[in-house]
Amino acid sequence: MAAPLELSCWGGGWGLPSVHSESLVVMAYAKFSGAPLKVNVIDNTWKGSRGDVPVLTTEDNIVSQPAKILNFLRKQKYNADYELSAKQGADTLAYIALLEEKLLPAVLHTFWVESDNYFTVTKPWFASRIPFPLSLILPGRMSKGALNRILLTRGVPPLYHLREVEAQIYRDAKECLNLLSNRLGTSQFFFGDTPSTLDAYVFGYLAPLYKVRFPKVQLQEHLKQLFNLCRFCDDILNSYFRLSLGGISPAGPETVDANLQKLTQLVNKESNLIEKYKSHVPLLKHFLYALQKHLEKIRDLLCTYLELQKSLPITYQVDG
Repeated sequence: MAAPLELSCWGGGWGLPSVHSESLVVMAYAKFSGAPLKVNVIDNTWKGSRGDVPVLTTEDNIVSQPAKILNFLRKQKYNADYELSAKQGADTLAYIALLEEKLLPAVLHTFWVESDNYFTVTKPWFASRIPFPLSLILPGRMSKGALNRILLTRGVPPLYHLREVEAQIYRDAKECLNLLSNRLGTSQFFFGDTPSTLDAYVFGYLAPLYKVRFPKVQLQEHLKQLFNLCRFCDDILNSYFRLSLGGISPAGPETVDANLQKLTQLVNKESNLIEKYKSHVPLLKHFLYALQKHLEKIRDLLCTYLELQKSLPITYQVDG
């Protein structure tokens, strides 16, 4: 029997399995490659070092950092890239380097340096998962670490001041997003119909930026204008993480209101029609994508309602 694979990582929110980009990269790759990970979400009972998250633990190994974890999984025969050509493999390395150089600094700044985002979203979220009194100290250290990481790579001549660095990293990030959007085009994944390492990295960096609700959203607004990248994130969430996020099955019990079941079927039918005709009507693709998003929200609300119905006692009305 293969040794169990346990991944310790930051947990999720805003519809994501993890709000931490590097944790999300590993989780996505494991889904794509079929690696049977047991995910241990960090909470205020966690006793390990949070600076090394994500951490993969087996009977004989402890591996940290996404690149090292992915290499370890490949050695265990969990390879999401086995269908790629040599050129595609080289392209993967080039695009990952681009992400880390051009996009990651802006993601770090959005979460950890932009003061409104940090104090209203990032710090409270992470502090709630860290035991007292470390919850008063560690988020600040993580923020300083992110700033130092940004300045180490970008705070060089002629960019001496933080404001100049901020302006440059957001320009670079927007250019990177545009390049990714052009490269993805209308494809489902970056190398066709099968997800690979590059898809895991892009998803890991984009999904938190796309989903987390920040008060300062300049990069988020730019991302949301690139509909194919948003669709890319949504498709991966729905295809690979949907069941694990809510634990809700679309099928309700036999005793639920028949009208609700019919409405759910109608929403599903409309979504299927959108998928069927979206590729044939390119001029309407943005409208159809927005409509599909609304239908998915309705379907999710219905699924939640149906699940609640199962937990309610059945009452009978007696006429007369």
